[in-house]
Amino acid sequence: MKKEVIKVEGMTCNHCKASVEGTLKNVTGVTSAEVNLDEKNVTVEFDDAAVKLDKLKEEIEEQGYDVV
Repeated sequence: MKKEVIKVEGMTCNHCKASVEGTLKNVTGVTSAEVNLDEKNVTVEFDDAAVKLDKLKEEIEEQGYDVV
């Protein structure tokens, strides 16, 4: 398992939090995703044999947020 903290701009409310967490949790290989609105990031635990970090970043950007 791998754990990464991804900086994300544009998340401001609980709807944003739910959107990003829900999207990431639906990706095969992701075991957890937790958004911290104050820190403007999401901590993701995933199996890097099943999914790559770039794919997770793409999923976040498809929700309309900017990965920095």
